[in-house]
Amino acid sequence: MVSTERAGRQSRVAKLPPRERILDAAEELFSREGIKAVGVQAIADRAETTKMALYRHFATKDALVEEWLRIVAADYTAAFDRLETAHPDDPRAQILGMARFIADGLPAISHRGCPFINSIAELPDRDHPARQLIEAHKAGQARRLTDQCARARLADPDEAAAEITFLLEGAQVSAQNGSIDHAGERLMRIVEAVLDRRSAADSAP
Repeated sequence: MVSTERAGRQSRVAKLPPRERILDAAEELFSREGIKAVGVQAIADRAETTKMALYRHFATKDALVEEWLRIVAADYTAAFDRLETAHPDDPRAQILGMARFIADGLPAISHRGCPFINSIAELPDRDHPARQLIEAHKAGQARRLTDQCARARLADPDEAAAEITFLLEGAQVSAQNGSIDHAGERLMRIVEAVLDRRSAADSAP
């Protein structure tokens, strides 16, 4: 008997164009089983298409991995964009909003792991296009967070952004390996404490 959840997914995916079906299947399988463990045939089967059709859209498996991670990165970039639109004159709220975005995503990470962390572990070659995409994405996030820290008038924006990045990344690793209870709540408290401390340091005579 087909579960309601599986039937719902099949109905949704069946309406997608072939390229999107392939990406949807790749996202599910890569997240659940890892990049190396999933073959092209398994992705084609899950997408209800053929290997030949898959290769018409993605020349190689590496190209498919890269495009999947590009979509994951775009979700994080979109979160930054939404927060800047929602709080155009409040960089502190933008920073806390990004911390909340990460905190809210920790339960999913605890089950499936962070796609960037998992992928880096499987892509030791730093010249791999997908690995370079992750590094460029992380560098862009760091620059954006540093700018927010500067606009929030935090003491030493570069160090503030590095400290907050450690917290955001560390929370995801902790959620993935189950080493810290209530990681999301702890993350929010500590990020707020960093903002308060650095705001007070900036205003000190």
